[in-house]
Amino acid sequence: MNLLINFVYVISAILFIFGLKMMSSPATARQGNLLSSVGMLIAVVAAMLSNGLDYKWIILGILIGSAVGALLAVKVGMTEMPEMVAVLNGFGGLSSLTLAWAEYHQQPDTSLFVAVVTFLSVLIGGVTFTGSMVAYGKLSGKITQKPVIFNGQHLINGAILAAALLAAVIFCLSPASGFGYFLFILIALIALGFGVTSTIPIGGADMPVVISLLNSYSGLAACAAGFVVSNKLLIVAGALVGASGIILTQIMCKAMNRSLANVLFSGFGSGAAKSGGAAAQGEVRPASAEDVYYILESADSVVFVPGYGLAVAQAQHVVRELGELLEKNDTEVSYAIHPVAGRMPGHMNVLLAEANVPYDQLIEMDDINPRMDSVDVCVVIGANDVVNPAALNDASSPIYGMPIIETHRARTVIVLKRSMNPGFAGIENALFFNDNTRMYFGDAKESIQALVAQFKNS
Repeated sequence: MNLLINFVYVISAILFIFGLKMMSSPATARQGNLLSSVGMLIAVVAAMLSNGLDYKWIILGILIGSAVGALLAVKVGMTEMPEMVAVLNGFGGLSSLTLAWAEYHQQPDTSLFVAVVTFLSVLIGGVTFTGSMVAYGKLSGKITQKPVIFNGQHLINGAILAAALLAAVIFCLSPASGFGYFLFILIALIALGFGVTSTIPIGGADMPVVISLLNSYSGLAACAAGFVVSNKLLIVAGALVGASGIILTQIMCKAMNRSLANVLFSGFGSGAAKSGGAAAQGEVRPASAEDVYYILESADSVVFVPGYGLAVAQAQHVVRELGELLEKNDTEVSYAIHPVAGRMPGHMNVLLAEANVPYDQLIEMDDINPRMDSVDVCVVIGANDVVNPAALNDASSPIYGMPIIETHRARTVIVLKRSMNPGFAGIENALFFNDNTRMYFGDAKESIQALVAQFKNS
């Protein structure tokens, strides 16, 4: 039986690896997600069988889990997907914590190695759970999206972490003692508290990085829990999630030209809105739906640049419809995707894929920028900081040095926004004042629908 279970685990691990590889491309991401889900289903059933669980409980668990998943898939909107990812990360961390707790409760007299991985599972799992809940609160607007900074914050966080490490050393040396159980509970409470104090200082602008980092934490916690219960597949799956999350976090930090330490400890966006320097001067040039229609109608090439405003307005379907109308007008259409646009990694890719935008029209930042001088019109929909030229030419700007989609180099830029309010970084966008920029104010979905009506009635 054990040989069969281990064989099934190998099959599941292979499905995880191939699924993860397929998720690196929008064209195969759905199949990769399905493949990984099948691998996890097989793994869970095998783990339950190896522990002698009755078939009826396995089937009941599958039915309940499937029902909850289906309900979330139907009820959770695309704008709420970042919050959903944060919640799932959090409960992944909590499951690792409780698994390690249950194992320790049953067998407190354990080896030094198992005591160490138990501590790691509890610490990382606790931080992941409460940190993800704070991220959920910030993303959903239930708590302020601005960094919450107080005097001595770094010292307090350092003291909390030092206390956790000291308690861990004593715990690992004598886990079976009555005092050892007290230390275990103390470590769990410290981990839960540290998740809050380490995440609350991070602002909304850095949420994409935080989401990917917490995803990595959940994987590392699961990997440690795998060592606790001696489950090879849990170790492999946790390591895959942890490693991919770390790699993605590094990619996101690179896209923002900031170190991970700067993201975690700088309190970025805590100050008042700033002007973006001398470039953010002048008058904006509003445009009506008719004005924008004539600009687009005469364009040979149009690049859409989506941002979180597109998600809020749920405008992805009408944007695709406008793109199709432009193509019928012999216009080349593409969509420029910045790595940190939106509220989570790949947010814009998911939105546009949900609207059935062709995958070959999704162009990454590094590929679209060299072509920007030849683009007739850039249509910026709800994006702000990721198109702000202050990142290139204003050394005093907080986002200076961050790679952006260089829309300002296009012949004409149409910016769809509700107002002139700054983005997550809290700074004015110099792009809005450029001579080649026209501001098309209003709800993104309604504004695009007006353009669609103009094309259909022409």
